[in-house]
Amino acid sequence: MGCQGPLGVRWFGGRGRRVPVLVIVPVLLAGCSGGGGDSPRTEDRKVTDSAGPSADATPASGGPAEPDPARLPRTRAAALDLIGQVIAGPDSFGPGVVKRSPYESGPAAWPVLGADCVWKQGKPAGTVLATRTRYFEVPAAPGKGPVRLAAVVTVHRTREDAAWEMAESIEETMRCPTQQLTADEQIGNMVAAALLGGTEVQRESDDALTESGEYRSTELGGPHPYTWQQAQTSQVTVAVTGKGAKGRTEKEIDALVTQAQATMLVRLESAVEKQS
Repeated sequence: MGCQGPLGVRWFGGRGRRVPVLVIVPVLLAGCSGGGGDSPRTEDRKVTDSAGPSADATPASGGPAEPDPARLPRTRAAALDLIGQVIAGPDSFGPGVVKRSPYESGPAAWPVLGADCVWKQGKPAGTVLATRTRYFEVPAAPGKGPVRLAAVVTVHRTREDAAWEMAESIEETMRCPTQQLTADEQIGNMVAAALLGGTEVQRESDDALTESGEYRSTELGGPHPYTWQQAQTSQVTVAVTGKGAKGRTEKEIDALVTQAQATMLVRLESAVEKQS
């Protein structure tokens, strides 16, 4: 299955089916035939803003620092240690963000998007060394509902495995224009963009994706702003999700997501880059 973008890019692949060519270039993927939606591998699954993280988190080079193979994890224990160094905490988003309960997902949590565009819990693929998700919230305030946030770090066995997770995320977006996150939550009207590492606006990772759309829930109503970002560096992917509520603007949600994403990418670079 492929989807033709405005700049002539095609995405191929999918769970259990790989083809030899994957091309990622700057492109807006909106209204592709076959769908569009969000793949939450943070809060319900799912990384990086098309505008890029804050300038103070951007390396001076034309792309991410070269990882040191000796510092990349090869075992589950090493992968969990790396995740602990990288994954966001409440202060990664900025002031006013607190932990939700439960705070962390179990080690076997791995949401899967079914053919019916409904997310279900499955088991991590054999390509995954370790993954962890954390959940956060900006509490409700007068005239404003709570902002639900999540961050996830996944360590794959190889760089190629991580790249295929990125490709599958876009494919899921195209396949499902509306997605059911939980029995009480839904997202839709998604717009997605992919950025190749080293471009003028994307220097913090090998590849990056961003999606925005509308979030609805039984508890919070809607539509409200929804933002998801995912990025890949070597065999690691990092992602952040933001779900809006009454009185919360798209700009506010984007800022929270981008700040946490930038923080995790800086931590990841520090953890795996070659030492001088």
